[in-house]
Amino acid sequence: MRAERLGWLLAALALLAAPWFWSGNAALGLLTQVAIAALACLSYNLLFGQGGMLSFGHAVYTGLGCYAAIHALRAVSAGELPLPVSLVPLAGGLVGLLVALPLGWASTRKSGTPFAMITLGLGELVSAAALMFPAFFGGEAGVSGNRVAGPAVLGVTFGPQLEVYYLCALYALVCAGLMRAFSFTPLGRMLNAVRDNAERAAFVGYDPHAVRFLAFLAAGFFAGIAGGLAALHFEIASAEVLGAHRSASWLLFAFLGGSAYFLGPVIGALLLVLCTGLLSEWTPAWQLYLGLLFLFMVMRAPQGLAGLLVQAWAQARTRPFGAWLPVLLAQALAAGLALLGAGALIELSYRLQLESVIGGEFRYLGLALDSSRPSSWLGAATVLLVGWGLGRWLRGRRRHVSTHDSSPGDALRQGRSWRSR
Repeated sequence: MRAERLGWLLAALALLAAPWFWSGNAALGLLTQVAIAALACLSYNLLFGQGGMLSFGHAVYTGLGCYAAIHALRAVSAGELPLPVSLVPLAGGLVGLLVALPLGWASTRKSGTPFAMITLGLGELVSAAALMFPAFFGGEAGVSGNRVAGPAVLGVTFGPQLEVYYLCALYALVCAGLMRAFSFTPLGRMLNAVRDNAERAAFVGYDPHAVRFLAFLAAGFFAGIAGGLAALHFEIASAEVLGAHRSASWLLFAFLGGSAYFLGPVIGALLLVLCTGLLSEWTPAWQLYLGLLFLFMVMRAPQGLAGLLVQAWAQARTRPFGAWLPVLLAQALAAGLALLGAGALIELSYRLQLESVIGGEFRYLGLALDSSRPSSWLGAATVLLVGWGLGRWLRGRRRHVSTHDSSPGDALRQGRSWRSR
């Protein structure tokens, strides 16, 4: 518990000090998006990771929370709602909770694949309604607002991006703490039990439907707050926030981060912002890279990035520093070469399609490549093969050393673990 409290203190200090290192408006905007996405992914993981409920419609609650916060913001601007702007995200959370009441009651009556299909259908239904009722949803243009509304509290107007960041960071930290505390409550423990074996939970006297429904309400509330924070940050709510694409994003990045770990969705949220905010500006093939990463994680590391970090930390603690560091550096070099070559081939392929429009020459990590020159293709393929071959050799060498340094029983178990990977 002491280590966890220290972790929360360090997280708060990191959120407080982050603007000192990234002070530009663009950087602050990305940091704000990380805080919002972290809260949304954590709320989704309340269903997926802790409850085993694969939802395809979580954008309903973040999206409707965004719309509710925008309308509340417009009411504050018109003087119709005496509410501080800092409390507007709570309006989004309240709407997320209210919408989760009927939809969650219907969805959580089933589990597994039926639950996933029900949430998918309800998500598409709400997404279609966004274009059918323009009076509330604003049609394709959406609804916009102005966060600089109402009287300033202690001189805070939420005009500067720095003030919006600190507000979003505070909400994200507090809500994350509440969700962490929820996991230790009797309801949170029973949610894990229902996830693992609903029949046994029912046998000892607990209603699996009621447990899943209450967790669904909590997830809807926190998702609505995330949507309300997005409304303050972007000052607009459009039909896009309700679409299946947004629901898929929460699922994808919660899984990539590591749904089995509490901080996994936070890592996934950071990856989400890096992909959509930075990688998409560097290359038009960013979605291909993301898809390849997803395939790799599903096939080789289903525990997510957080699980990989936990495994690396466990190995580092049980082995001498001089034993694992050279191996780690060599494996990182091999992986880096393979990724460098694969990325160059992908970029060359994309540039080959656009050669007639913008030309075949481009810069790739400081290197001059040309899709019309065979030397560029040959060099990229060579780097890929060298990295792949080096990685294969290191893996075989590691198996050989592990087999000779352990007992026969340990070697057998080691061989099984490597085959399972």
